[in-house]
Amino acid sequence: MGTDKSQLLLENQTFVERLAATLQTVTDTIRLVGGSHNSNLPTVPDVYPQWGALGGLHAALTACRRDWAIVVACDLPFVTAELFLSLASQRGDHDAVVPVQPDGRPQPLAALYRAKPCATRATELIEAERRRPLDLLQSVNTRWVQFDEIAKLAQAERFFVNINTPEDYYDVLRGLRSAEEGTTD
Repeated sequence: MGTDKSQLLLENQTFVERLAATLQTVTDTIRLVGGSHNSNLPTVPDVYPQWGALGGLHAALTACRRDWAIVVACDLPFVTAELFLSLASQRGDHDAVVPVQPDGRPQPLAALYRAKPCATRATELIEAERRRPLDLLQSVNTRWVQFDEIAKLAQAERFFVNINTPEDYYDVLRGLRSAEEGTTD
């Protein structure tokens, strides 16, 4: 991206502010993982720096003081509280509850994790030089929530809009402008 994605703006809020506002409706503890963020939220350092998504996931799970953790990447600014409440209702005896995108790919960075067993397994995977969050999910008792199970939630079509490049960001901004212009007619 060439810049800190967490500080990009959508509708006068940074991605971090948007996600914090969403998460504050379902939890009273929110922490940012890795790096320094321009935010008043507490931060958690990476235990395994330079380990990408699994390293960040591991840091979040290790820092969690509750049984379950909601993990969401800062580049998924359209997730909603309703999504996380729906996932939470499906925890049962699983260790992770992970939505599956419309294209069939799992989204491990907008998911719920039972903190202790998943942190332990993530440590083992990192020490074995395995980097993918999917490796973690395939090695714990995961509830895969198919997209059709969440498709009726408000804004479901936007949950997994991932902003990784400047083009992705500009496309989203154009889409928001178009939507605003369409509502004023």
